[in-house]
Amino acid sequence: MNWKTEGLKRFDGIFGRLACSAVKLFTTPRRSENSDSPKVLVIRPGGIGDAVLLFPALKEIRNRFPEAVIDVLAEKRNSGILACCPYIDSVILYDYRAPCTLYSVIRSKYDIVIDTEQWHRLTAAVSFVTGAPVRAGFQTNERSKLYSHPVTYSHSDYEARSFLNLASAVTGEQYEFKPDEPFIPVDSFGSEDIDSALRDFKKDKKALAGVFPGATVNERRWGVPKFAELTKELTAMGMGAVILGGKGDLENSSKIKRISGGDNLIDFTGETTLAETAYIISQLDLLISGDSGLMHIAYGVGTPTVALFGAGIEEKWAPQGKSHIAINKHLSCSPCTKFGYTPTCPYDVKCLSEITVEEVTLKACELLSGGSGKLP
Repeated sequence: MNWKTEGLKRFDGIFGRLACSAVKLFTTPRRSENSDSPKVLVIRPGGIGDAVLLFPALKEIRNRFPEAVIDVLAEKRNSGILACCPYIDSVILYDYRAPCTLYSVIRSKYDIVIDTEQWHRLTAAVSFVTGAPVRAGFQTNERSKLYSHPVTYSHSDYEARSFLNLASAVTGEQYEFKPDEPFIPVDSFGSEDIDSALRDFKKDKKALAGVFPGATVNERRWGVPKFAELTKELTAMGMGAVILGGKGDLENSSKIKRISGGDNLIDFTGETTLAETAYIISQLDLLISGDSGLMHIAYGVGTPTVALFGAGIEEKWAPQGKSHIAINKHLSCSPCTKFGYTPTCPYDVKCLSEITVEEVTLKACELLSGGSGKLP
């Protein structure tokens, strides 16, 4: 666990508890809401994965309130994917001029606030001080007393379903999550340059397999050498490998190309926006990744995935449905991540290091061949 997340956890543990108690002394929620065209605030801190899995709930909220103004209070690192969401009106960054932004949010007289944060208390305090008459959020600690509609949270529920439960609390309707249906529209995200590059690259190749070696914490990284060996194996079988990532992944991508030999590769690392990356993923036959934001994007756009799991809770975060495979050694020490926090691993991330290149290659071939394990 890095010092930033540890510091945030400690700060929230102290000041979040105080805020949960103090806000009731200074704020009284309003008594009524605009039921025809409410002003809705959805709070979504965190990374890309949480934001992706929020799309089905945002769609249902828009369907229930077609005339509503729906804003999402987010942060810079997840705003790129939320800005692509067709069901909302705007994204507000709370980590940009934070005092002014939060003051503006509090003064905006929202009718409904949906706090999708799973644990931290400060978002609950923000939802309460908006004065919104309807406030929904997860009842995971002291935060529950600040909501008009507290919702039970389970670590065994897929996260998209948990977010849909928040929508249900507000609308009074029950929603079904359909695991085999894509839920991120990407048709408008592409460009002629991307289409041309992919079209030329795909010629004479059996399939396009995306590779993303990155992750937010070391405990979710399979390792560059293994991704390089995997890439070499896939390309030797007649596939084209598409390397993806942001500017922070450039060094890893360079190593993969050098170690694997660089044949039958195309590298988009650091060259595309998040929306363009989502479009590229939608054009692939498969994405191979650890527990990452791009893994969730692949699921959302309908691209099959081979996901490598260890620290994360597979039931909550691994892509669902028949076109997705999670490889997990299920060691006694895993999963170790809870409410977004992953402790430093004392076992050299054995849960991932025990996953072999051969296993991943086999699972990739199974998905691409419809279960036979043999590519056409």
